[in-house]
Amino acid sequence: MNVTGLDILWGLLGYFAGAVPFGLLLARLAGKGDVRKIGSGNIGATNVLRTGSPALAAATLLLDMFKGCIPVLAARWNAGEMAALLAGLGAFSGHVLSPWLKFRGGKGVATYIGVLFGLSWPLGLACTGIWLAAAFISRISSLSALISAALMPLVAWLMGASPLRIGFLAALGAAIFLTHRANIARLLHGEEARINLKGKA
Repeated sequence: MNVTGLDILWGLLGYFAGAVPFGLLLARLAGKGDVRKIGSGNIGATNVLRTGSPALAAATLLLDMFKGCIPVLAARWNAGEMAALLAGLGAFSGHVLSPWLKFRGGKGVATYIGVLFGLSWPLGLACTGIWLAAAFISRISSLSALISAALMPLVAWLMGASPLRIGFLAALGAAIFLTHRANIARLLHGEEARINLKGKA
């Protein structure tokens, strides 16, 4: 499938949508300070939860999902599959490498799930279900994300997805593993933090 200039434009739009650091902005607006200075230093919902506000973490989670989902939906409706995939790649890349944060950012899990919902709501539901099941068993957010990302290409294949979409999910899954390098090291040493809904670091 050829890539057009319009496809690339949708990728750029996705990138700048994904680059908005909602976790950082919401925490500051709520008077919780800079989330990059607490816990893991991440700007995602798991670290926002460490401010002690589950509501703030939930809002961060939803907004990070929306910034992955909406560009993909818009691109798919207006320009087709390739534009949607590039918009999703852009949104994920923007969250992980935000120009507003000196090309640093979060680990991309919520945005990744949002991208999946934009591509295919059954894929999004499957990923969410796998994450929830893994989290219920392990109580470890990062491990749940890694398991979900690893399984999604197989799930997409079982759902009859195109080779292009399966390859895209494999690439994003590999990126999830890269953003979780430090978590993987802690998992191997048995030092990874468990989910704490009370929000304490």
